[in-house]
Amino acid sequence: MSNDEALNFLAEEPIVSSVSPQKHYKVMIADDDSEVHVVTKMILQSFEYEGKGILFVDAYTGEEAKQLLRQHEDIAVIFLDVVMEDLHSGLEVVTYLREVLNNQITRIILRTGQPGEAPEDRIIREYDINDYRLKTDMTVSRLNTSLYTALRNVQFIYG
Repeated sequence: MSNDEALNFLAEEPIVSSVSPQKHYKVMIADDDSEVHVVTKMILQSFEYEGKGILFVDAYTGEEAKQLLRQHEDIAVIFLDVVMEDLHSGLEVVTYLREVLNNQITRIILRTGQPGEAPEDRIIREYDINDYRLKTDMTVSRLNTSLYTALRNVQFIYG
């Protein structure tokens, strides 16, 4: 068999891919502290829900988060810091996602290191978020539980 025949033979074989179109959930980490990104990824690197892993999308400012939300309409969950480039950057992202992009599906887990800037009772009442956590209370177990619960809710919404 000549080289040309071998190449033609190989080209005619069907290509079968075992990769499913969506083998992961997109999770955004929106926080101005790079260590938060590193630790969150380290903790969740082997996380799986319903056989799918996690693909992380990183944003370090509220404005960057808004831009990435426009580009990635399929983000399932956002771990969102309240205080980034200004005192209410995270809350502006919530408003942008829910009101401007009209996205009611993405689950928002608000994380703050400065609860005085965003008191939990007011934030829960006034903003469409799904979970509110103090960074100091975010243990490995709570991080996993929050993500698991959020992804279960996304799955429920999609039916």
